[in-house]
Formats: sequence, C-alpha cells, structure tokens
Amino acid sequence: MQNFYWFKQISNNVKSERRLSLGEYRRAVSWSKYLVSSGAEIKGEGEEEWSADMSQLFIGVKFASGRHSRIYRGIYKQKDVAIKLISQPEEDENLARMLEQQFTSEVALLFRLRHPNIIAFVAACKKPPVFCIITEYLAGGSLRKFLHQQEPHSIPLDLVLKLALDIAHGMKYLHSQGILHRDLKSENLLLGEDMSVKVADFGISCLETQCGSAKGFTGTYRWMAPEMIKEKHHTKKVDVYSFGIVLWELLTALTPFDNMTPEQAAFAVCQKNARPPLPPACPMAFRRLINRCWSSNPHKRPHFDEIVAILEGYSESLEQDPEFFSSYKPPRDHTLFGCFPKFSSGCRSTCVKD
Repeated sequence: MQNFYWFKQISNNVKSERRLSLGEYRRAVSWSKYLVSSGAEIKGEGEEEWSADMSQLFIGVKFASGRHSRIYRGIYKQKDVAIKLISQPEEDENLARMLEQQFTSEVALLFRLRHPNIIAFVAACKKPPVFCIITEYLAGGSLRKFLHQQEPHSIPLDLVLKLALDIAHGMKYLHSQGILHRDLKSENLLLGEDMSVKVADFGISCLETQCGSAKGFTGTYRWMAPEMIKEKHHTKKVDVYSFGIVLWELLTALTPFDNMTPEQAAFAVCQKNARPPLPPACPMAFRRLINRCWSSNPHKRPHFDEIVAILEGYSESLEQDPEFFSSYKPPRDHTLFGCFPKFSSGCRSTCVKD
C-alpha cells in the first residue's frame, strides 16, 4: 500500500485548475465507473496470458487523452508505467465494436514485440466496456512535444541523425515482423531520459497480410501517404512516407502543412503532389533521403533496412568529418527535381517529380 499512498499524494498535490463545465463533469463521471473511487484501481480481472494483476496496478495523474482514451501515469508491480484506458461508447455499437477490435489487435501486436526502439508492453485488461493497456513509462514525453519546445530549424544535425536512426531501427524491426504501423508521426514517438526514441501507439497497426485497403481508415492526414488518403491498397511503404514527414519535422521543429486544415493538406498531397517545404539550409544528404521517402510512387521509396544503412553511413561519415553535411554530394546518377507551386490557400510547398 506504500506505492498506492505515494500516488494518492501525487494526485493531491496537483494544482487545482478551473472548475469543470457541465459537459466535462459528465464525461469525468462516466469514466469514474471504471475505477475504484478510493484508489483509482481498475475494476475487474482478465483471463488472458497478458492479463494484468489488477491488485498490483495503481493509477496516478492523467497526462494525455484522445477521443476514446485517456493515458495515465501509474505503478504496476512497483514500476513506473503508462496506462491507457479505452472507453467503449454505450450509444454506438459499431464504434464500440471497432474499438474492441483495435484493442485486441494492439495487444496482440505489442505482446510479440521486443526491441529497444519499440515501446515495451507490460500487461493489459479486457473488461468491457473498458479496456486497459499497460506499457513502460517514458519520462521524456512525445517527440512532437519536444520539437515544439525548440526554436524552428534549431535542432543540431547530429541530434537529428541520432533521433532519425532510433526511429528507423524501430521501424525496420517492426517491418521485419510483417507489421505496418500506419500512424507514424512525432506524437507517437516517445523519448526516454537519454533522448532515445521508441515507437508507440499501435492502435491502427496491422499485419501486412491482413491490412487490405484503406477504405474507412482513420489516420492523420498531415503524415499520411497519398495512397492511404485515396483509400487504395497499401504496403509497408506508407510508413516510409510518414518517416519522410517525421524527418522533415526533426529538421524544422515545425508542424507539417501548419497553414492548412488536415483536409486541405490531404487534397494538396493527392492532387498537387505537395510536400512541406524543405528549408534552404537543409543538407543535401537529408534532402535526398526525404525526397525518396515521400515519393508519390511507393515503389520508389526505400525500405527501412536501406534507410538504416544510409543513416548509419551518415553517422560514420560525420564522426570522421564534422563538416560532412556541408560537403556531401549525391551520386551522379541521382537528380533532384524541385518546384514550388502556389496553391489557392496561399501556401508554398515543395513539389517533387518522381
């Protein structure tokens, strides 16, 4: 009970915020039915191999939330963990069924994954109408949060390279297991205290053999490959496209297509072949890799094993020559084409011919 008391103290010490609106209060009450009021311990016990020992789980402060989920910091068997609670809406049977399928898929995938650049699964609980997934807790928060705390274009190139390599290693492993992430973005990349990156959030991931088309798929347009936006059949190369956008984020510390709505960004990507504008100071080595990753033709995008090899080559070269990025020259047989069309929304984006 010592850990339980400690977490109660954390919750009690949080600064009181503004009073909740009636709608917010009702939503909070609807979530409270899943918790034991005195201790924030999840009700119910599971029966699966991955089932959590609920007597060992205590929930602390909420630090993130989504449309149908909330994420808390907690303690499980005396270790810091992140606890994702997923709520099934009682009034929408189709949505409830879809959320249950996503939970089952996410747990099945996480349970089999073991890699230093993939979030570590701890346990889970399935007790409709609430589901819970417990993973390791990473104190650094999301990569997106970190980037938005920096000045634009201020991330040192050696750090960009280090972070990109961690992500690429995680994705190379994921693809080696036949898994598509399908929602790779800075918000789903978590940082450890040592600035290591781990790929997280597998709620809409799938086995490549079972993914099918993207019809009815809900993802994040700013990072989504054009074939997914168009609801076409897709492969592992959709993650490579998203990696290209993330690499752009690392170099700029900006949000892609930030002057467009998600729908406008989707239209520009599909109909105008638009991409976020690469800064003039972007090193040619990164410019070349990004253009390959976000090619409109999936077949022209490299696999992650090649991406890892390229980035490792950059890393070795940088160790030998601190001026590597300013002196790099691409192979003669690779030509970059760039144009900068103006759209009706007034944005200026990179257009790459394949």
